[in-house]
Amino acid sequence: MSYKPLKVSVFHFETMKTLLSTIQSRRSLFPADFKGGTIEQKDLDQILEAARWAPIHKKTQPWKYAVVQGDGLKKLGDFMIDQFDKNSDKKSNIKARKLAEKMQQSAAVILIFLSRDPKESIPEWEEIAAVSMSVQNMWLMLHDLGYGGYWSSPKEYASMSEFDALQVEVNDKFLGFFYMGQIDNVQQPLPERKAVKDFTLFVK
Repeated sequence: MSYKPLKVSVFHFETMKTLLSTIQSRRSLFPADFKGGTIEQKDLDQILEAARWAPIHKKTQPWKYAVVQGDGLKKLGDFMIDQFDKNSDKKSNIKARKLAEKMQQSAAVILIFLSRDPKESIPEWEEIAAVSMSVQNMWLMLHDLGYGGYWSSPKEYASMSEFDALQVEVNDKFLGFFYMGQIDNVQQPLPERKAVKDFTLFVK
């Protein structure tokens, strides 16, 4: 039996190099950067398939998503304005209306939930970290498919359990909106980041 370690090594290096370039070139792209259109179902399927392969202690798989598209985006925007009016002393301000506008500018919005393990078999922070890794998987796949995305933190005034389109359980915790849309594929320079040596200690 013949063995060719060099060939395997080169293949592995090229694969890692491609993955690294995908990670490096991913950016937060905002709804104002989107250019209309939709995200094809086959692409959504890949994005969500990537999401389910995030690592998690004890395999609790605590992520839960709701994909909002089409007319649902206007319903979601109107809901957020209604929630602001209901839970604030002021009538919906520019900030709330801008949020609704972001929904309309997006091809799809994924609502991100932590579905906490009812047994609480691991600390909550571990499950939040797992959801974050799941979203990162989605984001990298979204980017690799040529779309743009942006994760926005939740709005405290909104109770997502009151959004009629959803089935929110008692142990579900809303973690934010993931806006997605079509973009112009323009390469951007790498931003400044700390060098590896500046945040890593090697102990031998």
